[in-house]
Amino acid sequence: MAYHHGQLREAILAAAVETIEAGGLATLSLRDLARRAGVSHAAPAHHFGDRAGLLTALAADGFRLLSDALTEAGEDFLERGVAYVRFGTRHRAHFQVMFRPDLHRPDDPDLVAAQQRASDLLYSGAATVDADASTTGLAGWSLVHGFTSLYNAGALPDQPDDAEALARRVAARLIH
Repeated sequence: MAYHHGQLREAILAAAVETIEAGGLATLSLRDLARRAGVSHAAPAHHFGDRAGLLTALAADGFRLLSDALTEAGEDFLERGVAYVRFGTRHRAHFQVMFRPDLHRPDDPDLVAAQQRASDLLYSGAATVDADASTTGLAGWSLVHGFTSLYNAGALPDQPDDAEALARRVAARLIH
């Protein structure tokens, strides 16, 4: 994967996503990403500092993508939950990194802002269901996050092809 001038950061992040999806987090190295992008081994370090910096950027990008997905789902709490599952099953590399503060810098301002926006969107959907948006939001998040994690691991009984349809039915149990 060669990069276009001025887009090295994006090329390295895209290569990181491909690497994680193909072989897991254990296979990720800055040196390999540089080789895949066709740049010197020092180039990724120039943009991200180290592996934790790269994973911090990947997590922040993931939270931005999640926010976009939640926004597109509208105000409906159930549909935001389904959007969460859709995001997590389609962006598995991001999903693996986003909720692992042991892998990234959880106090990074860009990451904190992206996390907060996603959280605000998820919890504002909960407010449409229940006056106790904090508890309802946590219950909903726990359900869809757990469902997505189980789905991604292939651990659901009779693993369905359509994660979204099953997630919609499961989440409806919580809401109705």
